[in-house]
Amino acid sequence: MIPVEEAQARILQGLRTMPAEQAGLTDAFGRVLAEDVAARVSAPPVAVSAMDGYAVRAADVEQVPAKLRVVAEIPAGQSSDRAVAPGEAGRIFTGAPLPDGADAIVIQEDTDRDGDAVTVRESAAAGAFVRPAGLDFKAGDVLLRAGRVLTARDIGLAAAMNRPWLMVRRRPRVALLATGDEIVLPGDPVGATRIVSSNTFALAAMVRAAGGEPNVLGIAEDSAESLRRLVAAAEGADILVTTGGASVGEHDLVQSVLGEMGLSLDFWRIAMRPGKPLMFGKLGPTPMLGFPGNPVSSMVCAVLFLRPALQRMLGAEGAAETESAVLAGPLRENDRRQDYLRATLEQSPDGELVVKTFDRQDSSMFATLAQSDCLVVRAPHAPAASAGDRVPIIRLGGGDQSI
Repeated sequence: MIPVEEAQARILQGLRTMPAEQAGLTDAFGRVLAEDVAARVSAPPVAVSAMDGYAVRAADVEQVPAKLRVVAEIPAGQSSDRAVAPGEAGRIFTGAPLPDGADAIVIQEDTDRDGDAVTVRESAAAGAFVRPAGLDFKAGDVLLRAGRVLTARDIGLAAAMNRPWLMVRRRPRVALLATGDEIVLPGDPVGATRIVSSNTFALAAMVRAAGGEPNVLGIAEDSAESLRRLVAAAEGADILVTTGGASVGEHDLVQSVLGEMGLSLDFWRIAMRPGKPLMFGKLGPTPMLGFPGNPVSSMVCAVLFLRPALQRMLGAEGAAETESAVLAGPLRENDRRQDYLRATLEQSPDGELVVKTFDRQDSSMFATLAQSDCLVVRAPHAPAASAGDRVPIIRLGGGDQSI
């Protein structure tokens, strides 16, 4: 068995970055940017008013009340070819360009209008309520960097930068294959001895959340012919993931059959719980991950190995990040395998993050995993821990494409 960290490094080593492709702004949300993006315009392009009111010369309203002659009306999107001279003002609206001669805005609430004259009741210093040219950004400014997962804010910024399309990484194509005579698809007759398949559905959702494109191949029966036929359907995938059949039983065919198909095995078995019988290799040019069949083992392996692999392929580095939390209860000493305990998180009244592990940690218990907020990481041979001790955790979730 090899350590988790070594397995992660060997999986990530040699993964190729996905090529870049063009995406329109309406399709770019959640994608990974492939190149830096510079603004094509300045925002605002010229000095504009930040309020509805009057464009004035600050010197003319230093003493108030001041009566000025209104010589122009400037709505947003238009400009005035009439400069504001001493003793004059221009009626102006939010976003409209400042006329020549004016250097301040008096908001309309501080004025009284009478025909073509306006009385200013509050003085305004130079620059008051004026947004100078380039206040937000200037043409040529690099505002979005390669490797960023594009949020809703980024899409809006790109639009403001006058970039109608962006170069993003192609989504990695992930072929997902379940194995085993004992599993059936949701909705199919179950009978007394069959298990409803859940792994590939959960993995497909995780792949989408991580920026990949899942292709669920189906369920391979425990026969070499069935496995060969479905694995052949993975041609063109950027990575192949199987679940089940990775152990050493008579019906665990993945390693032997894929070996006959040209699988170059890098390693098999990791010193971790759950997920010990994980395998990794290459089927021709295609990286292959063989996950255990137990659903919790499969998903923990996905968090630790598949999600970082997809991030590496997308050029968005991000192995499973750890943070610390305080234990709500004691933990016994650990054995030689690194343990990942399913747990919930709460915040104490003083703001401390408190983690509580589930009493039962069986790797078949998907309901427990679904209720979990994180995994508590227990290093090999970790000593017993008491309530109040700090432990490393890995939050579950990820891929939440927020604003």
